[in-house]
Amino acid sequence: MLGVGMGPQHVTQEVAGALRAADYVLAARKGEDDGLLAARRAVAGAFGLEVVEVGDPERDRAAPGGYPGAVAAWHDARVAAYEPVLRERGGTAAFLVWGDPSLYDSTIRVVARLAERLPADYDVLPGVSAPQVLAARHRIVLHEVGRPVHVTTARRLRQAVAAGQANIVVMLGSALDLDGLGDWRIWWGANLGTGAEELAAGRVADVLDEITAARARAKAAAGWVMDVYLLRGPVDV
Repeated sequence: MLGVGMGPQHVTQEVAGALRAADYVLAARKGEDDGLLAARRAVAGAFGLEVVEVGDPERDRAAPGGYPGAVAAWHDARVAAYEPVLRERGGTAAFLVWGDPSLYDSTIRVVARLAERLPADYDVLPGVSAPQVLAARHRIVLHEVGRPVHVTTARRLRQAVAAGQANIVVMLGSALDLDGLGDWRIWWGANLGTGAEELAAGRVADVLDEITAARARAKAAAGWVMDVYLLRGPVDV
């Protein structure tokens, strides 16, 4: 599986070599207007690769075991959807991972299970992650001198704040929940590396309306919105 950043412009030489050696790209199709699938097509097209699309199973959010159980069931369904295609097609398939496979992506888990069932070998190559692009766009370092950075999801942001984290990279946010953080600083970006990219930075209370409007523009332009941001608390937090 290959990390491809936010599109063809982020494909590394190492990943490019792997794409040239692949026979096709295997990709999930989430709907008729799937912006992330379009980005994968753009990468594959740059290397003359066919994209074999597989309908992505719906995640059953009411599955037993809460969120972890729902994700596990979704992974099972993905394995079941990909396996017959790989058996029929054979050859070397490339899975293109948005951003980098190491951060909040399940492709490694799915492919590892496929490799056991087929059986097959697989490699993982890194890509440019969304936090890297965020830092570059805002021309910042993600942490202050001698301080750590905590990376989490929007779902767990409140837990991180309650635990005393004050320098937080937040990913996978479907909505902004920044109540009570008005004095924190934020460096925010949406749809980074695409034509629908949006950026904003400043004190949360001062830029929240700007970010809300920017998220709406990004979604209108691309049909989807994927944002990432750095939150840094006041010095005395």
